[in-house]
Amino acid sequence: MSQHNEPSHIAAIMLSWLDLELISCTTIQGLWAGYGHICAISAKPAANCASAKWHRLSKAQGNDQDSAIRLVLKIVHPPTKTGDEGHLRKMFSYEVEQYFYDEVAPHLASSGVPVAQCFASTRSMKQKAIDHGIDHVMATLLNDLRPEFPVAGEKRAILSANQVYAALAWLAKFHSSSWAHLPQDLSDFLQPPLEEAKKRKEDAKCGGSNLWLNGGYTYLATRQEEYRLLAHDHFSEWSDVFCSSVDGLPSLAESAADFLIPRGRPFETYIHGDVKSENLFSTESGDDVVFFDFQYAGIGLGVCDLAKLFTCSVPLGLLTNHKSIPSSLKLDENEKILLKHYWSILMNNRPQGDIPVYEWDVFLRHWETALVDWCRFQASWGFWGHTEWLEARVRFITQDEGWRDWLQRQLQISSN
Repeated sequence: MSQHNEPSHIAAIMLSWLDLELISCTTIQGLWAGYGHICAISAKPAANCASAKWHRLSKAQGNDQDSAIRLVLKIVHPPTKTGDEGHLRKMFSYEVEQYFYDEVAPHLASSGVPVAQCFASTRSMKQKAIDHGIDHVMATLLNDLRPEFPVAGEKRAILSANQVYAALAWLAKFHSSSWAHLPQDLSDFLQPPLEEAKKRKEDAKCGGSNLWLNGGYTYLATRQEEYRLLAHDHFSEWSDVFCSSVDGLPSLAESAADFLIPRGRPFETYIHGDVKSENLFSTESGDDVVFFDFQYAGIGLGVCDLAKLFTCSVPLGLLTNHKSIPSSLKLDENEKILLKHYWSILMNNRPQGDIPVYEWDVFLRHWETALVDWCRFQASWGFWGHTEWLEARVRFITQDEGWRDWLQRQLQISSN
């Protein structure tokens, strides 16, 4: 690795923009597929750092004038540059995350939603990055969440009951707070990777300054090849359920995906896009959590965040009382309690004004549709988590004529 790509070199430069000096830089982990590094940074005030400025930078951690400040540096420097969809998705996702921390996170903090705050980035300080010769990387300097939230969620781990309820509360507040900041014009939001790349090729002024139009990375528009493979997988029960088309009409998977496409409807919010246990920290008690990793943040229905959380990180006993999961499972009391907890906080925190009440029955239909769409992704990509519970729930939903009729009515309304 050349000096210009050394994390300590980049950290020292970015800290200098804040009148800070580097004490230590320790790599915590590498980014997926060798795309960069996440580093723990310790810094102190430089000789020219005004005491008021140092106090502002350090007060979140309760530091005094002589203490070190703990930060996290995320550096994106991909090993190769190709035009394939996977590479484009990764690179655009890092742009989205940097935008999130620069532009969205401050609003969340002012709304009482805990989230890491950006101290400096090569996006917000682009000219400084150019002047110091580090504009070839995408780097973001954030406050370290671990002093306040010392318990890290583990990969595919089951959260405690306290952590589950705290996660639902955080998500509800995050989703509801975005209603006050969502713009009316969605044209600047990022399209799916291949479409976004085409748009930028046709107009160099486009892109790089917003979240995803469709939050998450599992939606059907970005998973067409996997969907085609599922359609031809005659050994999978989900091939017919999701992919069958009668008289040229859209399949069930296509209908669910179409409904979930953001259109500026009243109940759409910013969503995290990758909600799972390994993307959160919590307090020792588990009564408070904070999420991170906002690469797939964008617009959507909040229930899409819940679908992944429930399947991958919530203890099965909190989802259902069934010791043995039946092949088809309707909404039961345990699942309903969790959903009510989220929904109540969502409604209690919605801004005053034009945001209508999110009727419970409508919310449940949205939840069912999100489960169907999430199951479609897992069926075509690979199942993990509470597979038996998810499949049983989706069997019930897709066999429910009431849900099918409701979905078709919604699609008719949106097409008119």
